[in-house]
Amino acid sequence: MFYIFKVAAIGIITVPLALLTILFGFFDPYGKRVYGISRFWAWTVLRIGGVSVEVRGLDQLSSRQPYIFMVNHQSNIDIPVLVQGLSAFQLRWIAKKELLWVPFFGWAMWAAKHLSIDRSDRSDALAVLTKARQQVDQGISIVVFPEGTRSIDGRLLPFKRGGFLLAVKTGMPIVPVTIHGTRRILPKGSWRIAQGEVEITVGAPISMEHYRPGTIRQLATEVYGRVAQQLESTPQTAETQTRRGGPALAARASVENPHSLRRPWNH
Repeated sequence: MFYIFKVAAIGIITVPLALLTILFGFFDPYGKRVYGISRFWAWTVLRIGGVSVEVRGLDQLSSRQPYIFMVNHQSNIDIPVLVQGLSAFQLRWIAKKELLWVPFFGWAMWAAKHLSIDRSDRSDALAVLTKARQQVDQGISIVVFPEGTRSIDGRLLPFKRGGFLLAVKTGMPIVPVTIHGTRRILPKGSWRIAQGEVEITVGAPISMEHYRPGTIRQLATEVYGRVAQQLESTPQTAETQTRRGGPALAARASVENPHSLRRPWNH
């Protein structure tokens, strides 16, 4: 019953906030004003769920600089966790277009000017790059889950190249970010939110100065290696990575699979 109460409370707060976002979003071309509603929603969801967030490494970033945050993905709770943890930044997500049809949540995403993509349409991927560049010009940071989907067992999945292409095209630095703890709080396929603490580790920004579209493979390897190394800071993940051969082997696997680089945004 307690889990049902938390889910119901989150639903009750989500619907009116989504409606406010949709209403004011019509008059907000980049979603910068309505983003405050997203911050309040994220804070409320985490408060109801009994989730606390600790962030390390923010001192390496400038709040005046937009970034592309490359983040591991383990749970649906990752989104409010990032909004709360990276509160100094205006964040926009690149998500599959199907999410826009989710009642209230998806509609609010559209109104807040998050980026959606039709993964079966290559021309749509190019349009997303154009829209993302416009957001960047407004000082807005982009969040990419380069694995393309949530990890079931916590292991880092191969990275898709779309976010790296975006970074190279816009010249925006990539920040490797690792989230610890959300898989236990809300596992993939579950609706039960457990109490707990989440830790966000923010890595040093990676400049795009020496990267070009032809060097995306090397860039993906570098970012994957950094995220994998940050994941090793928890005992459970360290054991998993050891069985797989460590972060270096995992990084090679992430770019040696041709399917992970052939279609930029596909799962």
